[in-house]
Amino acid sequence: MQKTKLESMQEDEVKQHLKNFSEQDLVTLIERCNREYWDDHNASLSDPLYDQLVNRLTRLNPNAPVLHAMGPSSPGGDTLSADQAEQMKPADRFGAAVTHKRAMLSLDKCYSEKDLLSWAKKIKGGVIVMPKMDGMASSMRYDTKGRLVVAATRGSGTAGEDITMNVLDVPDIPNKIKNPQGVEVEVRGEIFMRLSTFQKFKGDYSNPRNLAAGSIKQKDRKKSRAGHLSFYAYDIIGPEFADEREKFDYLKQIGFAPEDFEFLEDRKQLQGAYERWAQNRAKIDFEIDGVVYRAASVAVQKKLGETGHHPRYAIAYKFQGDSGVTELKGIEWSVSRTGMITPVALLEPIELSGAMIGRASLHNLSIFKRLELTQGCSVEVTRRGGVIPNVERVTEDGPGGYLFDIPETCECGAKTKVRKKRDGEFLWCARPGGCTLAVYGELEHFAKVVDIQGFGPKVIQLAVDAGLMSSPVDFFTLTVAELANLERMGTKSAQNLVDQVNQHRQMPMWVFLQSLGVDTLGKQNARLLASEFQTLDRVRRLEREQLIAIKGIADAMADAIVDGLKARAELIDGLLKHITLVEGEPEPEAESSELAGKSFVFTGSLEAFARAKAQKRVRTLGGETPSGVNKTLNYLVVGAGKAAKSSKQKKAETLIAAGAPIQVISEDEFLKLIGGIDD
Repeated sequence: MQKTKLESMQEDEVKQHLKNFSEQDLVTLIERCNREYWDDHNASLSDPLYDQLVNRLTRLNPNAPVLHAMGPSSPGGDTLSADQAEQMKPADRFGAAVTHKRAMLSLDKCYSEKDLLSWAKKIKGGVIVMPKMDGMASSMRYDTKGRLVVAATRGSGTAGEDITMNVLDVPDIPNKIKNPQGVEVEVRGEIFMRLSTFQKFKGDYSNPRNLAAGSIKQKDRKKSRAGHLSFYAYDIIGPEFADEREKFDYLKQIGFAPEDFEFLEDRKQLQGAYERWAQNRAKIDFEIDGVVYRAASVAVQKKLGETGHHPRYAIAYKFQGDSGVTELKGIEWSVSRTGMITPVALLEPIELSGAMIGRASLHNLSIFKRLELTQGCSVEVTRRGGVIPNVERVTEDGPGGYLFDIPETCECGAKTKVRKKRDGEFLWCARPGGCTLAVYGELEHFAKVVDIQGFGPKVIQLAVDAGLMSSPVDFFTLTVAELANLERMGTKSAQNLVDQVNQHRQMPMWVFLQSLGVDTLGKQNARLLASEFQTLDRVRRLEREQLIAIKGIADAMADAIVDGLKARAELIDGLLKHITLVEGEPEPEAESSELAGKSFVFTGSLEAFARAKAQKRVRTLGGETPSGVNKTLNYLVVGAGKAAKSSKQKKAETLIAAGAPIQVISEDEFLKLIGGIDD
């Protein structure tokens, strides 16, 4: 097959021709996958398909050179030895090829318990089990005085790319360690971005790994997001150890955060460890694509040795259970508060990675067209990173092969139009300012950010339909008499709503900025701008160059913020007639927590503490405690003293079956999640 054809093949087409590829076809596709994943950080083919290509080529020609050259390309230019690199300043050698003192090999892979146990027969003694993180394998070298002298990516395995300058800013990597033995120390591990951190940037990047790779290799240190990255150590070279557990203890002593691990001696427990990680995959704060098993004894490791590609004493058991085939029931065209119309696949509910999936965003018009979805077709669905439902391909066309139409009109009656952006085509309402659904979304967003209680979707819809509201400015002009005329409202309820509005006629500047609904101007960036520029007048006069100069603001984000603020000039002026801003440095956030922004509802009797105390703890950690269960809820906590299912739990289970990402957890799980409740 022609090389140009193979370079542009989509996933479904590669799967279709997999059995017919020649040896050279497979080599071309594997080289393409390596380049896209390791060098371009933009893989177009999935990991399972890549592994199928490798396995097929291995059967045809186990000695094919490409099988022993998997991984990133070596950096261009001359390769520096370890000693040469140490003599240069980090800024002078950044991006240069640096030789590893000991090769950083790949891991052999398996996909079944049978293959895992076959590998384990060679291992004497215990086995260490840990997650296989989807990050950037990297090496940190420290001199005899404990100073960080060279940091490099894995690269080709023999030489990597120098990243020392940016690694100095990664919080989890100490610039100096205690080194009582006075020997050179090399720490190996994964540089990655936590999923909770990625939420701040996901509008501009497809996944955390791509952003982490781009950040750590950013040549302009001021623009690097290294301060947002994390590092888990999984190996140490230099000091002598008898056992892997000793290594992990030592890593903790010198200031590193090693990966979580289990020590197992019974071979019957190995599969159970894999299943535990697979089950918990959706709950952890970083992406993993499998589980690593490693001989615990260093003596056993030395005896087994290594091949030119992988160590014989370790293996990666890759996840395969996070995809499945289900029926496509229909397409929903969801209108956002900005007027963008996103296709959403409505699925026959299917359980993936421990969660029931009933909906999956198709992201944009380009992806919708590429999939060629037909009515009643069967589709393959995965949970990418164990979290995000994604429709991968059509496995069987529906009866008749009728394609879904792209709507020519929005639900509001206006025509639709197509806009092209860097990442594809998008469908929009041609009059977003006059689109009723977009207006609903904009008002709901404003009420939620400002925390105006009582204005839920139903109340807002009634107010809009009655002609009382069309802009966030209208919150501040509503009267009790107007609201009391709404269906099922009454004077008392109307008075409560007006009182709520009046409580928010003064607000911090960062809250005001976030409430405007400007693309990429979420909580984090709103606080950043308020802190950096102090006054709204300065923020409104910002140019993109001023924003790009701020650490954490990318080019696309800067453009979106500048353009968005200009587009909302009339709204800003209107709101300022009713609102007094508290400008200057934002108040410190509530206690830092990964639960910030997460919502919790409690049901049943809590045995360890009163419900009010639990709710207070959640709010202290930056979380929310709404009164009822809806599709946006994050956690439903079921009390330990509960017997029969409550209406809240039944409703949550119904929403989960329809695709809502709600997690039902026990009282004990809640306590572990929040770190306990103080007396």
